[in-house]
Amino acid sequence: MSRQIVVGSLVLMALATAGCQSVRPGRAPVAAAGVGGPVEEKFLVNVDERGVTLNGGHDPVAFFTQGKPVLGTSAHRSVYRGAIYHFASAENKAMFDAAPERYEPQFGGYCAYAASIDRVSPIDVKYFEIIDGRLILQHNKKAWDLWHQEPAQNLVRADANWPGLVQRNGL
Repeated sequence: MSRQIVVGSLVLMALATAGCQSVRPGRAPVAAAGVGGPVEEKFLVNVDERGVTLNGGHDPVAFFTQGKPVLGTSAHRSVYRGAIYHFASAENKAMFDAAPERYEPQFGGYCAYAASIDRVSPIDVKYFEIIDGRLILQHNKKAWDLWHQEPAQNLVRADANWPGLVQRNGL
């Protein structure tokens, strides 16, 4: 490994009033070679206890190609930026491996609305959309509705807040 990753203490964030559940981000990254080079900078990605992203392994490519969440399988998997991605087919895996930055969920797979209010919250894959070629996910219906009150402004805010969220909460 090119560097050691030290995980510091993380603060729980209260988001109930904003439509997002509190979360303690920063599970250990996956220690495996994968798509692209090693992660050399701090990163923040929403993974489960096994290191799998997108609510236990939904296929990130399927959001773009099928327009819906599709559960992937560990038979077709890639590692990218410290997370394991599952795919529904070898074809989807190949598409991801060729351009992972195109298919990876934005904001580390955390709730975009939460990022827009400078917080980190988990997601539910049924609250997704593709905006300007980017996979955007939300925590729940309330977060979805709040996001859509000002979607363009919320995306600008989320993009602006994300580097600070990574700095404060990342590995």
